[in-house]
Amino acid sequence: QVQLVESGGGLVQAGGSLRLSCAASGRTFSSYDMGWFRQAPGKEREFVTAISWGGGSMYYADSVKGRFTVSRDNAKNTVYLQMNSLKPEETAVYYCAADANHRITTLARDQMEYDYWGQGTQVTVSS
Repeated sequence: QVQLVESGGGLVQAGGSLRLSCAASGRTFSSYDMGWFRQAPGKEREFVTAISWGGGSMYYADSVKGRFTVSRDNAKNTVYLQMNSLKPEETAVYYCAADANHRITTLARDQMEYDYWGQGTQVTVSS
């Protein structure tokens, strides 16, 4: 069982940056692949990025490549999402999720692949 708590959301102007954190409970955090998803108002939740359990592999949605960076610190049971050059259309609730199945290579973008979810953190990008 893993509990996930996101933080770091807030209001930022277009072009600005935010860093989200996702803190995990439990001693087995390092065994989980981790993902970030987001859900904008009136839209379906979508994949943003994922990182393998050891941090050696990362996957990004095309829309965020070159602007967002995912990282993790297994000693701190935390995964991070650095978001730069934010756009108003990226206003959404951002969720982190944990995947125990180690199929991230092929299923990183599949929400059904993830076993545990945080409650989300709101990111609002003003124009």
